Amino acid sequence: MPSEFEIIRRYFSRPARNALLGVGDDAALLEPAPGMVLAVSTDMLLEGRHFAPGAAPRAIGHKSLAVNLSDMAATGATPRWATLAIALPAADEAWIAAFAEGFYELAERFGVDLVGGDTTRGALTVCVAILGEVPVGLALTRGGARPGDDIWVSGELGGAAFALEHPADAAAAKRLHEPEPRVALGERLRGLASAAIDISDGFAQDLGHVLERSGVGAVAHYDRLPKHGIGDPALERRCVLAGGDDYELVFTAPQSARAAIEGLSQRLRLALTRVGSIQPGEAKLQVLDAHGMPMSVSRGFDHFA
Repeated sequence: MPSEFEIIRRYFSRPARNALLGVGDDAALLEPAPGMVLAVSTDMLLEGRHFAPGAAPRAIGHKSLAVNLSDMAATGATPRWATLAIALPAADEAWIAAFAEGFYELAERFGVDLVGGDTTRGALTVCVAILGEVPVGLALTRGGARPGDDIWVSGELGGAAFALEHPADAAAAKRLHEPEPRVALGERLRGLASAAIDISDGFAQDLGHVLERSGVGAVAHYDRLPKHGIGDPALERRCVLAGGDDYELVFTAPQSARAAIEGLSQRLRLALTRVGSIQPGEAKLQVLDAHGMPMSVSRGFDHFA
């Protein structure tokens, strides 16, 4: 059975292209490009909470980095470096190799260097911290939405939540286990969007964070929301409005940006759908049905609920 240091050397030590010093020392040395500020985020995945026992290790490796890349996308940042802390119940080399394959495949696609971390024995837990760069003054935040702004959503909603109940739906299962972070979209929304957040805990709940930070209200139209194909109307509402793990972006932008956003959608070959508008007043989201009547909205994901 390999030691902790052999695991790091065999599976998590690759040359860092964009770091002054990467894996192998007590700390990495990083230098942002001139005119850039650092964006930093951390996410933790626990077996039995974020993925099922026995889940494919390659998919876990992918998702552990993807959820962090999604945070970079929501900030408009270009991801550059990551650290990985992982607790393993045993030093199973086949499992570790598959995990590393999923992690590095995504890291290489987005130009991310793994520059450090930690390994230990324990219940399976993966914690990734990611650092990216964004030009000074151009970072997207949750606090910039203004009355009159449009509300936009990328991709489609509800697929990941649907997969929890219907794992045989291959497209939905891929959304759940191997989400696609919208990094290119986030970078191109700099100077265009007024606020943004990624949808990790449900459309309504995550948009609610934007409303709270921006001090505004919102109206969204349920029939406009881009949806994964779900036959049961009640299940569809729950998955689309309150289902987590979609990792799409919901963002706001002035009405004057509509043509630019529609053009961006074509260039990225990514659906960007205008679903509502920002309103003055209380930080509250109202979702209207096809008849213009308010709908009840379930609470999104909460780790301590």
